[in-house]
Amino acid sequence: QLQLVESGGGLVQPGGSLRLSCAASGFTSANYAIGWFRQAPGKEREAVSCISSRGGMLKYADSVKGRFTISRDDAKNTVYLQMTSLKPEDTAVYYCARDPTVQYMCVLWEYDYDRWGQGTQVTVSS
Repeated sequence: QLQLVESGGGLVQPGGSLRLSCAASGFTSANYAIGWFRQAPGKEREAVSCISSRGGMLKYADSVKGRFTISRDDAKNTVYLQMTSLKPEDTAVYYCARDPTVQYMCVLWEYDYDRWGQGTQVTVSS
């Protein structure tokens, strides 16, 4: 069964760090671009970051650039999002998804992604 499962969310103080994981099963995530998205209560879903199928292209939203790092471990069929210097405005449910429409690149465009995880809650508060 094709599945993406996010984990690693939780409660953290402003300025703290969290590492999110996106574990794939039922397919080989190395063959796909993977994106991270987030949605806060009452707000639209927004793209956060993406990584290409070969890992050579990384993209970040302006709001997280310099603070977040996306990476992948293809042997573990897992993509990570390392978040540092967290701010209250980073509070959201974070989702990962795969993009089957591109090769060797990725796009911060949610409508290209065809499979999504259930999400993991990140709360930044003192």
